[in-house]
Amino acid sequence: MSADSITLINPADETVLRTIEHSSIEQVDDAVARGVVAQRKWAALAPVERANALRRFAVVVDSAIEELAWLEVRNSGHPIAQARWEAGHVRDVLNYYSAAPERMIGKQIPVAGGLDLTFLEPLGVVGVIVPWNFPMTIASWGFVPALAAGNAVVMKPAEWTPLTAIRLAELGLDAGLPAGLFQVLPGQGAVVGERFVTNESVRKIVFTGSTTVGKRVMAGCAEQVKPVTLELGGKSANVIFADSDLEKAAATAPYAVFENAGQDCCARSRILVERSVFDRFLELLEPAVKGVKVGFPGEEATEMGPLVAKAHFDKVSSYVDDESRVAFRGSAPAGPGFWFPPTVLLPTSRTDRAVSDEIFGPVVSVLPFDDEAEAITLANDSIYGLSGSIWTRDVGRAIRVARGVESGNLSVNSHSSVRYSTPFGGFKQSGLGRELGPDAASAFTETKNVFIATD
Repeated sequence: MSADSITLINPADETVLRTIEHSSIEQVDDAVARGVVAQRKWAALAPVERANALRRFAVVVDSAIEELAWLEVRNSGHPIAQARWEAGHVRDVLNYYSAAPERMIGKQIPVAGGLDLTFLEPLGVVGVIVPWNFPMTIASWGFVPALAAGNAVVMKPAEWTPLTAIRLAELGLDAGLPAGLFQVLPGQGAVVGERFVTNESVRKIVFTGSTTVGKRVMAGCAEQVKPVTLELGGKSANVIFADSDLEKAAATAPYAVFENAGQDCCARSRILVERSVFDRFLELLEPAVKGVKVGFPGEEATEMGPLVAKAHFDKVSSYVDDESRVAFRGSAPAGPGFWFPPTVLLPTSRTDRAVSDEIFGPVVSVLPFDDEAEAITLANDSIYGLSGSIWTRDVGRAIRVARGVESGNLSVNSHSSVRYSTPFGGFKQSGLGRELGPDAASAFTETKNVFIATD
């Protein structure tokens, strides 16, 4: 990568894909200026017209699912079945929020001496900064509800994985979105992302990425009192009680952490197991881990592909060294590519960095606990609080533990974290604000209060 461009590498075989030119500060400013003009015209349309435009966009994306999926296979190393789901998810998010323009409903508040009304007014131009782990899906969580609320969007994809975002912007134009309304600007975070933050015509930032960078984004937005939504890191716990369906808990645990090669902020990378069934759980977990099909992303049977880049491979590798207590590992292809086998660790200390750090790779730590109170304490022993799972047949315990764990998204006897129809976001240093769900579009508006005197 240079200041002006980046050469993209296929993570599965290390072949060169293409070179992407980076945007300059001047190009960012020009794009924002075009967005300001486009947004005014977009917001002036009747709500039904904006709704229909989003539905047309969904139809065009639906026709391009296979194309988008294969772009993600080559650029990000996602298995083809997963990539198809991701492309379909973008279509579904567009369809879901196409209902929002006609439902941006204010209130009539009873007051003395007149009539009081509230209106949900669009912010203007919104800057969306997308990570490399789920380039399509997370992009849609930002740009779709922002457009539905009447805003324009400038979006910066991650340097390593810009291809699907670029193509989505082209598909938006094919669907008839006005020029300048939804623009994708590849480039470095220190240039494009930073300019989104400092440009006063960008009225909100949506950032998904590391907690370290998120803090810098938040500090920069504070200079202008600019609103920001942050979806940051995670170190989620998978809490397994002795009374649970242990076979099912063990069979599903690998897919809660090794999906997308562990490159998932919701990955359940800490498995906490009640001590009385700890050994039995490990016996059940080993064949499940070794059964994960790690292979080339274009093969239909592949469940886990490579890590996204050499630099990230090196980071993940640093957590598994000669001193690591490895319980067992799965397999991975040899030869070119950034392949890392599914790995299970048994740390001797709860302060081990493999227990506390977000590794963002296919590495999971398994730890014992003695009772319900200790399980909650261990689950909360993290700066993060994004997601997690609880396995028990006791409904009362499930509710108590769910209320006790400091996390934005929890599932009982499953590993579901994300639905476009329900809110998503984190506690503590996992982020600020919520994405998705029925209220997401309103997060891209300001509430305006109007009093009309009738006396």
